[in-house]
Amino acid sequence: MEMDLDTYRQESRETWDRLAPGWEDRREWLMDITGRVNDWLAQAVEPRPGQTVLDLAAGTGDLGFAIADHVGPDGRMISSDFSPDMVEAARRQGEALGATNVEYRVVDAERMELEDDSVDGVVCRWGYMLMADPAAALAETRRVLRDGGRVAFAVWATPERNPWAAVPGTTLVRRGNRPPPEPGAPGLFSMGEPARIRDLVTEAGFGEPHTVEIPVLFRWPDFDDVWDSLVRLAGPLAQAIAALPPDEHEATRAAIEENTASFRVDDGSYAAPGVTWGVLTR
Repeated sequence: MEMDLDTYRQESRETWDRLAPGWEDRREWLMDITGRVNDWLAQAVEPRPGQTVLDLAAGTGDLGFAIADHVGPDGRMISSDFSPDMVEAARRQGEALGATNVEYRVVDAERMELEDDSVDGVVCRWGYMLMADPAAALAETRRVLRDGGRVAFAVWATPERNPWAAVPGTTLVRRGNRPPPEPGAPGLFSMGEPARIRDLVTEAGFGEPHTVEIPVLFRWPDFDDVWDSLVRLAGPLAQAIAALPPDEHEATRAAIEENTASFRVDDGSYAAPGVTWGVLTR
């Protein structure tokens, strides 16, 4: 059955609102693992004093806060998400950090309420791949970007290179708890192929993208923490798990624990590799 994108948008917004507390609670753990992705994006967009930079799908806002330091007091960082609860989580973090040049906005990347040519740069970490219409979101990005501005974003590579998510996701599919991914449908790996990235970027009016691999290594002290990260952070997977009846919920947990046994290392902790694409265009 073909995905109803309007239903997907509504369910996705509700999911990310529900997961916002988990992202807030676990932000330091996530930053320890994926901070190099933020570093690459912040450097690639080349923020300069006085500029305005837009962070799409900002979550708890950490990428944008790093950029805010570069644009300085005369610049502006727009930290945005389509989840109001995520925007509030970012606002709390920004206030704790004393960030005074950050504006917090609920923004639908497919239909931005921003003026044409109004920002000098755009960053987006793991957002475009989950949007119902990434082509529309990239076209909107091009509309609001000033001439010569840079766009830097990250999307996950293909499933075989990201077992941290592919193994739990495949387990859910095999148990009938979520359908197999449809070609072209939004999802964690929907932009995993460089050719797909190129097509979307160039069709939106940007030039040829520069793409680099950024490896990450997820680490957890035990399986309880693996499970906690899935149900509190992993949007599409968390959504599927939350919908399960109690008996199937427990059976699915047991199945994922069995299937992630290969992640276990000698000290009893868990580790799983991942690869994200860093993409730069203008």
